Amino acid sequence: MIIGAHVMLQSRNPSADKAFFGGVLKLPSVDAGGGFLIFGVPPAEVAIHDSDRNDVHQLYLMCEDAPRLVAEMRRIGIVCTEPKDMPWGTLFDITLPGGGKLGVYEPHHPRPSGAGPAKPQASKAKRRLAPAKRKPAGKSKTKMRRRATKKRR
Repeated sequence: MIIGAHVMLQSRNPSADKAFFGGVLKLPSVDAGGGFLIFGVPPAEVAIHDSDRNDVHQLYLMCEDAPRLVAEMRRIGIVCTEPKDMPWGTLFDITLPGGGKLGVYEPHHPRPSGAGPAKPQASKAKRRLAPAKRKPAGKSKTKMRRRATKKRR
């Protein structure tokens, strides 16, 4: 039924913000015609919050390591607020070249299946375990040859 989400950002300087999304955040894009770029983003999630009003929507990008991303943004001259630890994640804002602010957070909550790593800590643990699971190429080829030989007998 639903195949994805389309997010629109309003900007006073769209060319600078497009350059930021493509060049700095390295998000792939397609030209939908006349230079109107549509950027691809990683898997997303939607949360419903209590409110006294309808039609109030917010956008946050998610990252795996908030302090590292803030340091990288600052290194290249992007203004960021200090990361704040919240019960659900580490939150900060980046100021886009067009002047708008964009929320970013490192989630501490479980993620829905298909939406990327369950938690950043879990993905780091998987990376530490990955080399131990890998087998040298020579051994796996040998096992495959043995299996093929046994099947022929």
